[in-house]
Amino acid sequence: MKATHPVALVTGSTSGIGAAIARRLSAEGFSVVLHSRQSVEAGLGFARELGSATYVQADLSNDADRIRLIDEATAAWGRLDVLVNNAGISRVIPHADLDAATPDVWHQLHEINVVAPFRLVALAQSALREAAERGRPGCVVNVSSHAGVRPKGASIPYAATKAALNHVTRLLALSLAPAIRVNAVAPGLVDTPLTADWTDAQRLWKERSPMRRAASPEDIAQAVALLVASDYLTGEILLSDGGLNLT
Repeated sequence: MKATHPVALVTGSTSGIGAAIARRLSAEGFSVVLHSRQSVEAGLGFARELGSATYVQADLSNDADRIRLIDEATAAWGRLDVLVNNAGISRVIPHADLDAATPDVWHQLHEINVVAPFRLVALAQSALREAAERGRPGCVVNVSSHAGVRPKGASIPYAATKAALNHVTRLLALSLAPAIRVNAVAPGLVDTPLTADWTDAQRLWKERSPMRRAASPEDIAQAVALLVASDYLTGEILLSDGGLNLT
């Protein structure tokens, strides 16, 4: 039996930004499909905590796993209204160290940060089109980075994949409208355990950004929820860096 409430799949959602997005959408009445590559116990526990949620493990570098993820996500409640492509990977490489940015690094980042989100949209397309038949366009939100907008970021390969994701977002928005809206959120520094010791970046945001702080995961979840709530916005890259881009 198909659920009467909307359903959202959030990739990479057992910790950090993804968990905050899942929690926010759950609070707004969505049933949520959680996902991670490895954190199975955390995913199952989080699903129990949220209540109307389920968890699927999948390796997004593997196309068979991508197919299985969408199949299981749509089967959970018989519908899929929102896809949040949050999962991504990074490599910290000084931009001037060209030798360290090997072809393997480029291929790994491109596969997860660009190919996987595109494939998940393609695989979820029919379910998202059915959402439009229920009265609201299907919705995709890609989690990108300010590094895809400005010449910044953990490494050149990482920044290039996020720039590519931004352009894929616009191309898909044009191709899939009006049945499916496609937008992206592009965070700057976000306070997570991973970034706690990034002292230079923390200082930069505290001293130069108009908001004088890095984002919290909940700030980014709020931006995602804003794009999900709209029935009109599409093709937008919502830069969420506390105004650092203005300086």
